Amino acid sequence: MKTILYIIICSFFTMQAYAQEMTDLTRIREKARSKRVSSYDRSGDNHDNLQRIASGEKRTIFDVKGAGIIQHIWFTMGPEPDKLSRNDVIISMYWDGNDYPSVQSPIGPFFGQGWNDSYLFTSAPLAATPVNGMGLVSYFAMPFAKGARIEIENQSGSEIRTLYFYIDYVEMDELPPNTGRFHAWYNKALTGAEDSVENEHWMFGPGKPNKTGKNNYLVADIKGKGHFAGVNYYVHSPTPFWYGEGDDMIFIDGEERPSLHGTGTEDYFNTSWGAPDKPYSTPYFGYAKINGEKGFLGRTHIYRFHIQDPIYFDTSLRFTIEHGSMNVMTLDLASVAYWYQSTASRIPAIPNAAARRPRPLIGPADIHRWRDEWRKSKGNGPTLWGN
Repeated sequence: MKTILYIIICSFFTMQAYAQEMTDLTRIREKARSKRVSSYDRSGDNHDNLQRIASGEKRTIFDVKGAGIIQHIWFTMGPEPDKLSRNDVIISMYWDGNDYPSVQSPIGPFFGQGWNDSYLFTSAPLAATPVNGMGLVSYFAMPFAKGARIEIENQSGSEIRTLYFYIDYVEMDELPPNTGRFHAWYNKALTGAEDSVENEHWMFGPGKPNKTGKNNYLVADIKGKGHFAGVNYYVHSPTPFWYGEGDDMIFIDGEERPSLHGTGTEDYFNTSWGAPDKPYSTPYFGYAKINGEKGFLGRTHIYRFHIQDPIYFDTSLRFTIEHGSMNVMTLDLASVAYWYQSTASRIPAIPNAAARRPRPLIGPADIHRWRDEWRKSKGNGPTLWGN
């Protein structure tokens, strides 16, 4: 009964949003001109791609003056991810003539492909499409008043053999009043357990209460006025422990204590009682990738977009999340945060290629190796159980 009710509620709100989009589609615009920049073959032949982007090379693929709004982006590139890491191809976006980016991220994580893994991902603003997640799509609106530039940088150590893209935008005489600028920022960190003890669910006694979020993982640290629009969150866990007891803590306008304090990772991402055992997608939240290992070992990709419920701030927003309850877990975490601000602002530098490198996968066989070392340390008795 609860499942049926949940489906009905989700369907209702989805239909409401789609109905608004359909109604808005009837409005005839004035002084709006549809434009496109793409990789089509200018000779009229069928070589519709940019070719041979060397490792270390930067290539500007979009450079437009004046006012407008990017409405749709599509990318695909070759060779395949096992030969060309999407984690090391950087996309940067510059608005209004700025010499600093307001968007910067590895291209895979930006579009919903963590760790250079390749899998299908579907949401309202972003998608990774067939074949096997290699089509990268954005429907985020990206306004600019004095021009826009998009740059691709190859940090992969190998050549981008082919890069295909569409960037569709509307050219305008001027932007509507109060139009914000799109921002996105990638972060990554290897978190450490408090006291070097992974104490999830108080296995080794009480934890240290965390009221300030001091050692939380950082999703975004924003200065200015705007609203937060969502996050792709990538979790790599080396343990079967459940990472989802980590609370989200969101500090608005310089708060010392968060006015938005959640009850656990799974709760912020609208799930319940642990991680799902199958991928699922809704327009605004879901689990695009599950770990597929025992317990919570391995890699999961969770997302939530604040399309219907933006988080507003006047002077600043600091979005953090615990790594396990009271920060007791070692996790390899990465994220891409998305938001709008009243002006195009500078974002922090993203981690470099060495810091972005995915940690090796740990599976059940590794746990048995650790158990073997434990047995040896205890005298290697044949009846040692493990407790």
